[in-house]
Amino acid sequence: MRRRAVSLLLAALMMSGLAVTGLTGCGSSEGGESVRLMVWSPSEDQSKDSGEWLQTCCEAFADAHPEWDITFVYGVMDEASAGEQVAQDPDASADVFMYANNSLEPMRNADAIVRFGGKYREQIESTNSQEVLDTLIMDDNLYGIPFTTNTWFMYYDKSVFSEEDIKSLDAMLEKGVVSFPFVNSWYLPAFYLGNGCTLFGEDGKDEEAGVDFGGENAVEVTNYLIDLEQNPNFRIDDLGSGLAGLRDGSVNALFSGSWDANAVKEALGDNIGVAALPTYTLNGEEKQMYAYAGTKAIGVNTHSDYMVQAVELAIWLGNAESQRLHYELRQVVPCNTELLEEEDIMSDELVTAQNNTFSYTSIIQPLVNQMNNCWTPVENMGKGIRNGSVTHDNAKEQTEQMNEAMNSDGI
Repeated sequence: MRRRAVSLLLAALMMSGLAVTGLTGCGSSEGGESVRLMVWSPSEDQSKDSGEWLQTCCEAFADAHPEWDITFVYGVMDEASAGEQVAQDPDASADVFMYANNSLEPMRNADAIVRFGGKYREQIESTNSQEVLDTLIMDDNLYGIPFTTNTWFMYYDKSVFSEEDIKSLDAMLEKGVVSFPFVNSWYLPAFYLGNGCTLFGEDGKDEEAGVDFGGENAVEVTNYLIDLEQNPNFRIDDLGSGLAGLRDGSVNALFSGSWDANAVKEALGDNIGVAALPTYTLNGEEKQMYAYAGTKAIGVNTHSDYMVQAVELAIWLGNAESQRLHYELRQVVPCNTELLEEEDIMSDELVTAQNNTFSYTSIIQPLVNQMNNCWTPVENMGKGIRNGSVTHDNAKEQTEQMNEAMNSDGI
């Protein structure tokens, strides 16, 4: 079955003209140069239940290059961990890997990730928006082929909330139960960012500018969150409790990403709704929630023994047809601009919600090293509100402590 998928993918690539043939290697179609490529991806990309996306794409690539006798070695590594592993030990890492863009800085510092230039950069730039490209560009160098935007948005039950309701979190809380990852520091800043708090300057790249999660505007958000946690229609989503609530009907909306799309669809069926982030009402004014956003990309290890083939494979795995297959098998939302213009993808609520959040209701997650100091203080704020140690009486003090910790090398 997979061999047929390989043939179909290969045919589609050749017909579309998307196969890259710029770099050439030694060897002939008879014997073929022997090549060994280690490729890392999340387990879901390799499982039979998910259609073996990685194996299918790699076999199509091998079929397209008979001049190389390629042996693929598949390793399981999620995008969040890959960058750290490559930076720590590039010699023992994969030739080609998938990574989250927020792990780019340590790989750059270790000189472990390839910069794409020339016609390869031109091809990547021609099929991606500038805002997507900016997540992978540092010092004017491009470090990967993006294959999806990486952010979160809202799933909801259409039988409970109308299209007007979902514009406002507070309106939703009047009609149904909303679950939110309150103690997860990738999500909770959405409220602070919505009231003017900032991280590392306007573009998130000015480490000297530091973090501004203090002051009266931040204290106002902390007080709002204290009340939100006490709302009888609000639930803290932790350890999968939000999805469990969708399944048993005790929760009507939650915040997550495309990785939960299949599970939410199973829970809600035809009532599944997907939307960008709503506003929330603070002191009588509507404030827009803003998510952290980035991309996931395919990178190449500078220590690869087969640089020509590794670069070609990376381009192949990130091109339009591979992204389409990723979307069909696993609902990984594509970012290739040509695909986003196709009717079946353009009309998908999941694609619209994720890309609208990325474009309009998010900030690019800062890549500076000091960002590592921001996670624990925000997580502790959420936990403190949950357990009652952060109250209206000490909200100002606790908010200032959070801000100080985010601007230090402390916890």
